[in-house]
Amino acid sequence: MLQAARTVFVGTCDLSGQYRGRSVPYSRHQAVLDHGTGWVPANLALTCFGPIAEPNGFGSVGDLRLLPDPATGVEMDGVLLYLANQTTTDGEPWHACPRAMLVRTLERLQRETGLRVVASFEHEFTLRGAAPTSAMTFGRLRAAGGFGTALVDLLEGAGLEPENWLPEYGDDQYEITLRPADGLVAADRAVLLRELVRDLARRHGSSATFAPLTDPDAVGNGVHVHLSLRDADGRAALYDPARPGRLSTLGARFCAGVLRHASAVAAVTAASPVSFLRLRPHRWSAGGAFLGERNREALLRISPTVQMAGADPAAQFNVEYRAADATANPWLTLGAVVAAGLQGILDGYDEAHVHTGEPTDVPPLPGSLEDALDALAADPVAASWFDPTLLSTYVSVKRAEIAALDGLKDADRCQRLADVY
Repeated sequence: MLQAARTVFVGTCDLSGQYRGRSVPYSRHQAVLDHGTGWVPANLALTCFGPIAEPNGFGSVGDLRLLPDPATGVEMDGVLLYLANQTTTDGEPWHACPRAMLVRTLERLQRETGLRVVASFEHEFTLRGAAPTSAMTFGRLRAAGGFGTALVDLLEGAGLEPENWLPEYGDDQYEITLRPADGLVAADRAVLLRELVRDLARRHGSSATFAPLTDPDAVGNGVHVHLSLRDADGRAALYDPARPGRLSTLGARFCAGVLRHASAVAAVTAASPVSFLRLRPHRWSAGGAFLGERNREALLRISPTVQMAGADPAAQFNVEYRAADATANPWLTLGAVVAAGLQGILDGYDEAHVHTGEPTDVPPLPGSLEDALDALAADPVAASWFDPTLLSTYVSVKRAEIAALDGLKDADRCQRLADVY
């Protein structure tokens, strides 16, 4: 793989889900693995539109390193990509690094409960330029030309373990899913997947956007996060076939944590002003803050399992978080959901009720990113999951992005985000 690479790109995923970093010649590959490449603290305050958000706590002062994690390397058309931890110049973890937030959360989960996360991120996106076709048909799949086959080959070659490639419901909409992996690996793969899809689409004369909506009336593009918890012996800690929804007592408390802090969590997982146009009832996204069995309007959905051919339901059992999209940082998305669930376990929250059928009178999600940020500010428990500098910078970035779209019609806001993502 590495003989084809001519350059090395070392990057991080910022607070708006953008993969940013620096490139070096491949001749400096080992040097950059050993010492990283330079970075600037103020880069954490970059908005998705480019400018640095004000206020921020950095100004023009300070230096960091982007230190690649060797396990994350993938090659794409002559460029070797790495995901990096942001460190100080002496190699210590930088307190405001988003990837470090997820690492700390997963370590705390294991320390406090003995459990680890297994997760997978499902991505929907719009492939612009394909011929008009009907939803979910073989014709839709073929309308992507050689893109789909090339994407599956690319992901398999990169070790990202693609599971499904399918035509979706919306116009020009497709979905790609990856096999479950340990929590950090799953989030890393989500960062890389988006870049691989967009780059491959460009090389096929098209363009791919992961924007939550390309138009206010369009079918939305979501990121659905499936997660399970495993003990030291690999047993499924969320599964109990004797309980409602087959969800264990621990699992019901985990879900209760996510539901209690749902509005604050949504500020992190649905990270753009357009995101909340998608998170409304009857859009098959997340129509309310409830736990549902096989319900695609639920914030938390208990996924089905298959019992055919001797398949083990415990090994498949997972809960799906449905209020995320690709404007969000995958490390922060998984970190916030796991931190909320862990809070429910440690504080012994009342078990979440499993809704079957179509529930009524369920708590709504925030109606806007502004409302979600206000909910985050009003939730000191949720705020405690984040480094203070990371959190204050995140809020500043999001408020700057809101201001950048202020006064625009919803259709124009959707278009601006579609061009970015």
